[in-house]
Amino acid sequence: MTDIVNDAAPSMVTLPVALLASLCDTLARAAKPAIAFDAIGSATAALLGPGLLTINAYRRASSEVVRLWSSDTTAYPVGGRKYKADTPWTRWVLHQGEVFVGEGDVALEAVFDDISTIRGLSLSAVVNVPVCERGQCIGTFNFLAARSAWTQSEVAVLRLLAQMVAPAVMAASSCLMPATHIQKF
Repeated sequence: MTDIVNDAAPSMVTLPVALLASLCDTLARAAKPAIAFDAIGSATAALLGPGLLTINAYRRASSEVVRLWSSDTTAYPVGGRKYKADTPWTRWVLHQGEVFVGEGDVALEAVFDDISTIRGLSLSAVVNVPVCERGQCIGTFNFLAARSAWTQSEVAVLRLLAQMVAPAVMAASSCLMPATHIQKF
């Protein structure tokens, strides 16, 4: 799996104090997970620009991911479920809790069975961040964009946002009904 590399393109991501203060206030007062997801989605777009963000719960016992939030509900609707077979990506992200950075069509095609949808949205790079609680992966925070590479600063911002959404993922996961069948993700 790809580690957080791309030392050739180090950069700084500016974290505006007003945006962070507003985000923290919203997260602290969020009465429902959807409010937290919306706030994190807005912050992600403001900090990193346009792209596709999905936030998923992970059910270890059934090896299933369930989409809790999406910035593009037409292409990736909330409630979509997918069984995650034992693959290097699954072991890296879901089992080991490591960040996956995929850059370019070949990297995306190697790990995503929905590559045609990704290509149709003109997305060419991804950062999959495990959302962890007490050392266990409870979900994923996935940001795809039309770019050739990610900087270390951008990956660090995505990791921070992913952990900020962990309480909302926990709350939303506790409300999920058991799957009667796996839907197309």
